[in-house]
Amino acid sequence: MDTSILNREFQEKFEKQGNLYFAPGRINLIGEHTDYNNGFVMPGAVDKGITAEVALNGLDVVRLYALDIKKENSYVEFSLHQEDKPKHHWACYVFGVCKEMMKRGVEIKGFDAAFTGNIPSGSGMSSSAALENVFSIALNDIFADNKIDRFELAKIGQATEHNYCGVKCGIMDQFASLFGKEDCLIRLDCRTLEYKYFPFKPEGYKLTLINSCVKHSLGTEYNERRESCERVVELIAKNHPEVLSLRDADMAMLQEFEGDIDATDFKRAKYVLEEKERVLAVCDALEKGDYNTVGEKMFSTHWGLSKEYTVSCEELDFLAEFAQSFGVTGSRVMGGGFGGCTINLIPETLHDEFIAKAKDAFNDKFGHYPEVYEIIIGDGAKKLQ
Repeated sequence: MDTSILNREFQEKFEKQGNLYFAPGRINLIGEHTDYNNGFVMPGAVDKGITAEVALNGLDVVRLYALDIKKENSYVEFSLHQEDKPKHHWACYVFGVCKEMMKRGVEIKGFDAAFTGNIPSGSGMSSSAALENVFSIALNDIFADNKIDRFELAKIGQATEHNYCGVKCGIMDQFASLFGKEDCLIRLDCRTLEYKYFPFKPEGYKLTLINSCVKHSLGTEYNERRESCERVVELIAKNHPEVLSLRDADMAMLQEFEGDIDATDFKRAKYVLEEKERVLAVCDALEKGDYNTVGEKMFSTHWGLSKEYTVSCEELDFLAEFAQSFGVTGSRVMGGGFGGCTINLIPETLHDEFIAKAKDAFNDKFGHYPEVYEIIIGDGAKKLQ
């Protein structure tokens, strides 16, 4: 990312220079809504993210400037001792990181920061985790001499979402953004945080996101899905006390309680149990270079998310169905759902024709063209200079 505009804006706003930090967004090949159920996910960091310039200011306040926000909402100040969150939601991510690091004994002092990014809004590539991580990396470098390890930084980002931003997310997004490795996906066990890198540079295929441009807002809907899973676990645990999350359950246990579980909760839990197995199947397929199986599991995930977990929408279903009928290897809604992108594993021989025809067909049906992003799997968050 070109940092010259960020450097100039920071200099004009704060009349000094600071250090530069970068944190990427992420994709997730498979394993959706499994992270907060302590299951497996398979994300990777991407080459798009957020860059921040940060410098001490000698004050007791944090001064933030968001280059990509409308001018009237782009500047926020908050005291490190105040309890109330900033009024602008974007600033709550930085406020939360400060507070969570202070809880862990880091002596945060006043600083100035400006940041900008190139993660498309609403794309499902987790700009929120990138924002949390770029500041946790920066504050860890400036105030803690990098004493907090990356596992704990991921937990700081997750706690920020829970305590200051209203989303009871799992840890996948923050973890992937911090632990990303070029040309590799990460199989993460969200219960133990054990992880393994899987090389992912499939010859003959392109990994492409198609953005429906339907803006998603997770909040209440996301939390409702999590609560469904927790209610199912509570019931199953009556007969199976070893079940602490859906990670610990199997289909036989779920069916044992089918008559007692709300129908909607049952369908959501069924999806999570099936998705847990799909992730492990994809890991085996990647080790064999079997991308047809990878794609088959991606399609299965999409229709599970659409019909059972009900986090898709008409536009995303259209894109997945069009991809399937065109001969694309795999396609599914990516991220929390309710809008955003499909992630597509496309044979290079079909890529250009598929993208052109998918855009035209989408426009014919919905009255606007989707956006298309080619994805490169890259490294995790880091200090630039």
